[in-house]
Amino acid sequence: MLKERTALVVGLVILIGLAGLMGAGGVILAAAGAHAAPRAGLDSAAYMLLFHAAAVLGGAALVQQGLLSRAATIGVLVAWVVGAALFSGDVAVRAFAGHRLFAMAAPTGGVVLIAAWLALAAVAVAALVQRSG
Repeated sequence: MLKERTALVVGLVILIGLAGLMGAGGVILAAAGAHAAPRAGLDSAAYMLLFHAAAVLGGAALVQQGLLSRAATIGVLVAWVVGAALFSGDVAVRAFAGHRLFAMAAPTGGVVLIAAWLALAAVAVAALVQRSG
């Protein structure tokens, strides 16, 4: 039980650290979009990172409070990190290097983000059903 709890805390701390990196990256991309590469689409990449960084922090708090299923919610948090990184990374690489991360990276990231948000909704419904039954 203690090892499981320790693994959960370590996992959440890693996700919180990744959220911090996402937030910093979002601010950097917002500044670059305003100064270095206007009209390159960096604003959308910045917003995607900043928004999902905050969402990861909120999701980590929900897991810690035991409000939602640990495994499913952590899966959502990981998907938010991966999806936002794919989307924003592809936009940034196109703006600064003139090529893509890989074919369909940004759309793949977007689909991952949409799926993760839908999964969060399903996790919330499952928590309601479990508590009412």
